[in-house]
Amino acid sequence: MATPLQYYNSIPPVAKTFAVTCVMVSGAQYLGLISPWTISLSYADVFRRFQVWRLITNFVFLGPYSFGFAFRLLIILRNGVQLERGPFAKRTADYVWITRFLGGSLVFMIVYIWGREFANSRVNIHGLVELKGFYFPWYMLVVDVLLGNPLKPDVMGMAAGHLYYFLTVIYPLAGGRNFCATPYWVHKLVAVWGEGHQINSPVRQKLDESTIFRGRSHRLNGSSGRSTNSSSQAETNAQGNTAAAGGVFQGRSHRLGAN
Repeated sequence: MATPLQYYNSIPPVAKTFAVTCVMVSGAQYLGLISPWTISLSYADVFRRFQVWRLITNFVFLGPYSFGFAFRLLIILRNGVQLERGPFAKRTADYVWITRFLGGSLVFMIVYIWGREFANSRVNIHGLVELKGFYFPWYMLVVDVLLGNPLKPDVMGMAAGHLYYFLTVIYPLAGGRNFCATPYWVHKLVAVWGEGHQINSPVRQKLDESTIFRGRSHRLNGSSGRSTNSSSQAETNAQGNTAAAGGVFQGRSHRLGAN
C-alpha cells in the first residue's frame, strides 16, 4: 500500500498544484487570515479599485472546509487525475488551458469532460447503484439540488465542458477547425514551469527551428589554405604513385650483345 507521500508524488502536476492551492486558500480562510469577500470575483472592484488579485484568487477557492469542499476536492483528485493521465497525457498545456474555468465551475467542467471521455466506465454510487460515466455529471447535479447548493456554477461548468468538448473533439473530427486551441502563451508558461509534457508544442518547435539548418562553416582565409593543402596532398599522392610504379620491378639491367 502506498504511503501518503508516495501518493502525493504520484499525482500529475496540474491536479497536484490546483488541489494544494485550494487546500491552502481554504485553510487561510478557516484561520481567519483572509475573507471570502476579498478573494471573490468582483469586476467592479477589479476595474474601479484595481484589486487585480481577484482575477486569480477566485479560481482557487472551492469554499470553506465542508463536505462540499471535500467532495469537490475528491473529484479533482479522482476524475481530474484520470483525465490528466488519459486523454490529456503529454498534453499538459491543453489541460492547463481548460483550468481557466476554475472554482466550482471547473469541478463540473472536469466531471462533464470526464463523462464524455470515459462514457462507458462504471461508477459505483455508494455501493447502491452503478452508473455509466456519461451520466455521472447529472448525478452530481441532482446531489447539489438535494443539498440545496446553488446550481449556477454547476450549470456553467457543464456548459463550458460541453462547449470545450464540442470545439476541440467533435467538430474537428467532422472536418472543422479547432476554435479552442491552446494559445501560445499557455505553451510558453508550461515550458517555463518545466512540469508535465506537451506533444507538438509550438514553443519546442520554435526552439528546434534554430537547429534545423546547419550550414558548413568556413575559416577566414581558409579557402587558400584549403587549396594549398589540397595541392600539397595531390603532389604527395602523385610522388607516392610514381615511386610505387617505379618500384614494381627492381632488378639489374643488361645490354643485349654485351659481355
